[in-house]
Amino acid sequence: MKLPRVIKIKNLLKFQILYHLSRKNLCGDELADLLNFRKNHKLTPGTIYPALKFLKKKKLVKYKQRGRKKIYYLTKFGKEEYNLSRNLFNKMFRIYLINKKRKK
Repeated sequence: MKLPRVIKIKNLLKFQILYHLSRKNLCGDELADLLNFRKNHKLTPGTIYPALKFLKKKKLVKYKQRGRKKIYYLTKFGKEEYNLSRNLFNKMFRIYLINKKRKK
């Protein structure tokens, strides 16, 4: 099985950011709102922007300046990496569910 090169499953915040950007180009505030909704607690810019900076440094995301906002989007490599990470996550989750059913 081919594994993602940059994103490890332990990096769930980065994985979630890639997920949201795979669906729609977003600014940091919009990402924060989506992530806060999912986590039921407020994420700070000190959490989100370092993750975006890491993803940008690894060439998974880029941004376009629109006024004062940066609109983030996935690069081709980012899309590939997200798909690999998603497939791995799905396989791991399926294995967990299968094992859980066997224990019953």
